[in-house]
Amino acid sequence: MGRYLGSKHKLCRRVGEALCGSAKCPVHKRNAPPGQHGGMKRQRKLSEYGVMMLEKQKLRFIFGLLEKQFRRYFQKAARMGGKTGYNLLLLLETRLDNLVYRAGFAPSIAAARQLVRHGHIVVDGRKVDVPSFQVKVGQTVKLKEKSSNRPAFIAFVEENKDKLPELAYLERNLGSFEFRVRHMPVREEIPVAINEQLIVELYSK
Repeated sequence: MGRYLGSKHKLCRRVGEALCGSAKCPVHKRNAPPGQHGGMKRQRKLSEYGVMMLEKQKLRFIFGLLEKQFRRYFQKAARMGGKTGYNLLLLLETRLDNLVYRAGFAPSIAAARQLVRHGHIVVDGRKVDVPSFQVKVGQTVKLKEKSSNRPAFIAFVEENKDKLPELAYLERNLGSFEFRVRHMPVREEIPVAINEQLIVELYSK
């Protein structure tokens, strides 16, 4: 299955959650399935398998991953020992593109991925243009000096810095356009409303 290229808000409305992470998501105003008669549609009760599949698709959509990429992350999480579901979320949460988004440098994970791919991000002084790069505890991530002087970046960060949720595992310094991971986040610190155990059960079938 390839990457979803349709309306992101359509998927959000289908599951009734703002998976895109946008404050402007239509779900916040009209929590109904997509389509002209969405509000009048009867929602079919999902089977047990359907519920597990939905959780997996939601997590894939949140982080913008292909099915093959997601499966590789799951297999790696299973090899780590401990709770596979938590390991999976930890691997996804500490991806460079996701942390650039969490730090407040971009309005979405997709936009953060573009920042990384276009060479605007440095980790410990070295340019990294791989969105899936795993950020380790103590590493400093920042915008390149040339990039941080762009009016568009400055305006975006200034406008949104007071709206960012506090994340105990992340230390931000928006004045210098940098952040670092204080510690690996525990499950309660990962702001993803997913029942990861259902995904583990799905892949265990």
